[in-house]
Amino acid sequence: QMGFRHVGRLDANPLHLRLLCHQWPTVLQTGTRGFHFTVDGNKRASAKVSDSISAQYPVVDHEFDAVVVGAGGAGLRAAFGLSEAGFNTACVTKLFPIRSHTVAVQGGINAALGNMEEDNWRWHFYDTVKGSNWLGDQDAIHYMTEQAPAAVVELENYGMPFSRTEDGKIYQRAFGGQSLKFGKGGQAHRCCCVADRTGHSLLHTLYGRSLRYDTSYFVEYFALDLLMENGECHGVIALCIEDGSIHRIRAKNTVVVTGVPTSAHTSTSDGTAMITRAGLPCQDLEFVQFHPTAIYGAGCLITEGCRGEGGILINSQGERFMERYAPVARDLASRDVVSRSMTLEIREGRGCGPEKDHVYLQLHHLPPEQLATRLPGISETAMIFAGVDVTKEPIPVLPTVHNMGGIPTNYKGQVLRHVNGQDQIVPGLYACGEAACASVHGANRLGANSLLDLVVFGRACALSIEESCRPGDKVPPIKPNKVRAWTHSGVSSWLHTWPCTGFVFLKIDLGGCRCSLKSSVPWKNYRDRNMSKMGPSWAPFQTRAFPAQATPSPLYNVCPPPQPAVLQ
Repeated sequence: QMGFRHVGRLDANPLHLRLLCHQWPTVLQTGTRGFHFTVDGNKRASAKVSDSISAQYPVVDHEFDAVVVGAGGAGLRAAFGLSEAGFNTACVTKLFPIRSHTVAVQGGINAALGNMEEDNWRWHFYDTVKGSNWLGDQDAIHYMTEQAPAAVVELENYGMPFSRTEDGKIYQRAFGGQSLKFGKGGQAHRCCCVADRTGHSLLHTLYGRSLRYDTSYFVEYFALDLLMENGECHGVIALCIEDGSIHRIRAKNTVVVTGVPTSAHTSTSDGTAMITRAGLPCQDLEFVQFHPTAIYGAGCLITEGCRGEGGILINSQGERFMERYAPVARDLASRDVVSRSMTLEIREGRGCGPEKDHVYLQLHHLPPEQLATRLPGISETAMIFAGVDVTKEPIPVLPTVHNMGGIPTNYKGQVLRHVNGQDQIVPGLYACGEAACASVHGANRLGANSLLDLVVFGRACALSIEESCRPGDKVPPIKPNKVRAWTHSGVSSWLHTWPCTGFVFLKIDLGGCRCSLKSSVPWKNYRDRNMSKMGPSWAPFQTRAFPAQATPSPLYNVCPPPQPAVLQ
C-alpha cells in the first residue's frame, strides 16, 4: 500500500501513476506490486499473506470497515461518503475510476429546481411513477425525487460546471416523459446538464472530490465473489489483474456498484454475477428497455437532449411522425412510446435508407451556435460514426437495447432477499447505481433519472452504513476455505470440468412457451462455489449445475402460448 499526498495531479495519466508506484517504498509485505494506493496515506490498512490455503497460490488478506466494489459515479459517491464519516474504506475497481462508464452519459440529471419555470419534486415523482408503467417502488421514487434538488446543489458545490442560463442559473433542458402539474401543465424543463457531456463532468467532479479523503483504491483489481457467511456478507474476493494474485478483502460492510452489461465492452455486470453465485436473487431482469435513438449501424446512443433542444424525428416522407402517436409530447414522449412509434413506422414501410430500416433525427434546422454550445459531443459522434454533418443533414437512428433491473434493494441501499413472502435485509450488503434495482425505474426508465439514481443512492448507502455501524467495529471472522475455489486447485478443477462435461442442452417448446436445460455436471462439483440451490428462473449459470434432468423454467411458464401471427 502506497501513500500519495499529491495523487490528484496524476489523475489524467494512470500509467504515469503506476510507474511512480514502483519508485515509492512499500509497506505491504505481500510480494505483489499491484496498483493499490491510498489517496492521503494517513491510514494504513492491514495486509498480510496467508499460505495456509494453497502453497501454489498464496492469498493476501486485507481488513477494512467498508469495501466499495466499483468506482463509477455511484461507487465514488459511496466511497468518499464513507471516508468522510470516518470509516476505513477500500474501493475495488477493475478500471481507473475516470474510465468507468458513467463518463459516457450524455443527457443530464433531473431535479425540480424550477430555474426555467415553476416546478415541484412531486411532479417529478408523478412522471417517474407513470414512466415506470406504475411498477416502480414508490417509496424509493419518493426519496429520490425529493432528494434530487439537494443532490444537484451538492454537485454544484463540488465544482461541477453546469451549463448556465443568461442570468447565471443552472440551465435545464426538456427531456422525454417530463411534465408539469401532474401531466396537465405541459412540458417540463427539469434536466440539468453540462452541454451533452454531463456524465464526463460528473465523474471527474466526483473523482476530484474523492481525492480529499483517505480512501484505499485497489485499481485494476477484478472482484470475483462475495464473502458470505451464514447469510451475511463479510467482504469480497478480488484478483489483481496485473500479477494474478488473489486478495481477500474482509469488511463489515460491502457496497456493490458494478454497473450493467450494456454499451462498453468493460461493462460486464460483475456485481449481478457475484450476487447470483451467492444464491441471492435479482429483480426486474425480465424488463428490457429500448433507447429510441442510437446511430444506425453503430449503436452509439444519441441523447434525448437532442430532442430536448428542438430536434425532431422524421420518416422517409419527411413527416414528423411522432405527432400521430403522441400529439402532445410528440418527440419528447417517454422512451417506450418513441421506440414503438419508430418501429411501427419502419414496419409500415415508411423507414429511411435503401433498406427502409431506420428513421432520421433532424438537427440541421437548429442554429449552428446552439449545436456548438449545447450539443458539441453529439456533433462529433455523428461525424465519426455516421459520417454526418449535423448542421447540414439528419442522423440515421434506430432503437437499441438499454439496461433494466438488477440487485433488489430498499431506498437505503440495503440488499434484500425474499423469504416466506417478505423482504429480508442481507446483513452487511448494499448496492446502488445501475447495478441495483431500488426499483425507481420499474419497467421503463425516464431519461436523465440514471445519474440522479447514482448520486442519490450512492449517498444513501453511505448514510445507511453510518447509521448502523461505527468506524472500527470488529469484522467477523470467515472460514479459510472461502477463497479455495479461486486458488490454483479450485480453478484447475473448473478448467478440467467444463470442456469435458459442462455442456448445456436447450430445448424450447414454442407451443407451451417452455424452456428446459440439461447438464451432465453433478451438483457436488459446485458445492465449493457456495451456490445455493435456488430456482433456475433467475440464475442461468446456476441452472447448469442441476442434475441431468429437464427442468422447465418458471420464467417461461407464465408466458401465454404465442399466437400464429407472432410466430410468423
